[in-house]
Amino acid sequence: MIVFGGTGDLSMRKLLPALYHSDRDGRLAPGSRVIALSRGGLTDAGFRGKVEAEVRPGLHADDAEGWERFLGRLRHVSLDVGGPRRDGWTALTHLLAGREDTARIFYLASPPATFGPFCRGVHDAGLVTPRSRVVLEKPLGRDLAGARRINDEVGAIFGEHQIFRIDHYLGKETVQNLLVLRFANAFLEPIWNSLWIDHVQITVAESVGTPGRRGYYDQAGALRDMVQNHLLQLLCLVAMEPPSRNDRESIRDEKLKVLQALRPITGTEADRFTVRGQYVAGEAGPGYLDEPDQTAPTTASHRVETFTAVRAEVKNWRWAGVPFYLRTGKRMPYRRSEIVVQFKDVPHSIFPGGGPNRLVLRLQPGEGIHLHIMAKEPGAGEVVPRPVPLSLSFADTFRTRVPEAYERLLMDVLAGNPTLFMRRDEVEAAWSWIDPIAATWEAAGTAPDPYPAGTSGPAAAHEMLGRSGRAWHEEDLP
Repeated sequence: MIVFGGTGDLSMRKLLPALYHSDRDGRLAPGSRVIALSRGGLTDAGFRGKVEAEVRPGLHADDAEGWERFLGRLRHVSLDVGGPRRDGWTALTHLLAGREDTARIFYLASPPATFGPFCRGVHDAGLVTPRSRVVLEKPLGRDLAGARRINDEVGAIFGEHQIFRIDHYLGKETVQNLLVLRFANAFLEPIWNSLWIDHVQITVAESVGTPGRRGYYDQAGALRDMVQNHLLQLLCLVAMEPPSRNDRESIRDEKLKVLQALRPITGTEADRFTVRGQYVAGEAGPGYLDEPDQTAPTTASHRVETFTAVRAEVKNWRWAGVPFYLRTGKRMPYRRSEIVVQFKDVPHSIFPGGGPNRLVLRLQPGEGIHLHIMAKEPGAGEVVPRPVPLSLSFADTFRTRVPEAYERLLMDVLAGNPTLFMRRDEVEAAWSWIDPIAATWEAAGTAPDPYPAGTSGPAAAHEMLGRSGRAWHEEDLP
C-alpha cells in the first residue's frame, strides 16, 4: 500500500491504526509493505519514530512482537508531486522493483486537486500494473463539474474496476448490519414501506468545531462535506430495493436507483425543504468565525454553513409520501450518528399515552440497534404504556472488539471487492441532486441562521419538522 499523504492526519489517525489491527489479526500477507509518501524528507527510521510517537499511544498495543513486525513493514519516500525533481519517483520505482506481480494499492489521502497529477505521475513512472488499485478519499470535487473532471483524470489512468471511492461510513458495523437486518430477516420487509413507516431521520452530529480547518470548510460547508456523501449513502441503504444477490454490482445498482429517484429541490423549494446554520459563540465554545485558525475570516466564512438539515423524498412506489430528514452539524451538544425509522402510530389506540414504534440504528458512539416497542409499566392499577428499547449492542453481544470502519474497507480494497465503495455514476448522481441546493443558497447571498455552540442547530430546523407535527429524535440511548 502506497499512501500519498502518508504522514498526514488521516494516515496517522485512521489508516495506520487500521493496518496495524489487520496485521495483528493475521490479515496481512507476510511480505506486505506500507510505503508513506510525503514532502517531509523523512528516512524510514524517522517515519517509524513518528509512528511510534503518534500512533502507538492510541492503540493500547500490548503485543510488542506484533508492533515490531508492523513497524518493519513501514517505509517512507519523500516525493513532491507538483515539483520539478524526479528523485522521489525514482526512489519509489526502486523500492517497488521486482514486485510487479504484487497488488499495488495507491491510497490518495490528499486534497482532491492532487488526484489527477498523482495518477499521471505513477503512470509516467511506470508503476501502474494490471493488479494496481487506487483509493480516493472524499470530497470528490466541489460540484458535479469538478467530480467529472477528477473522474476523467483518474479514469484516464485506471479502469473503473480499479478505482475505489471510499466513504468510511459504509464500513461501520451498524451500516453492515442494516443490510443484514433488512435482507436476512423476514419480519421487516412487509412493513418497510410507506404503508407502515411515517418518516426516517438520519443524523450525523459532531460536538467539535472546525479549529484550524477554516480554509477547507469555507469552500466545502456541511452540505458538500457531509450530505453529498455520508448522509446520502446512508439514505440509499435504508431506501434501496432488495438486490438480486450480494455481489459487487447489485447493491451499487440499487443505491443508484435511489439517488435517481430523489425529488429535486430547486428554487424557492430550498426555503421550505432545507435549513442552513452556522454556530456562534455559546457555552460549548467560540463561534465559527472566532475559531483559532491561520486564515482570517473572509466573505465565504460568513456565508458557509456548519449545519444543514434537508427534507428529502424518494419518488417511487415503496417510499411515496415518506419524508427523509437529513441533519448534520458542528458544535452540536453531542457526538452522534444514527438512523431513526419512525413507524406510524397504531390505527386505534386503546391505551392513553402510547406512541409509535421506532427502530434506531446507532452508528456512533456505542454501535448497536434499538427497537422501541410499547410495554406496560409494572405496577397495580391502570395500564400505563411506555416505550422500551429492545437493544442489541455489538460490543456486549459478541464480546469482541468492534473493528474501525477503515479496517473493513481497507481489507475490501486488498481483496478487490468494490461493493462498499461508490461507483462513478453514484457520485455524479449525488452531485446532480446537491448542486441545485447549493446554487440556490449561493444565489441568495444571505448568511446562515445562527445557533449557539453546544445547541442542536437553528430553530428553523425544528420548525421544518414541527410543521408536520414531527420532532427530531434527541433521546439518549444506553
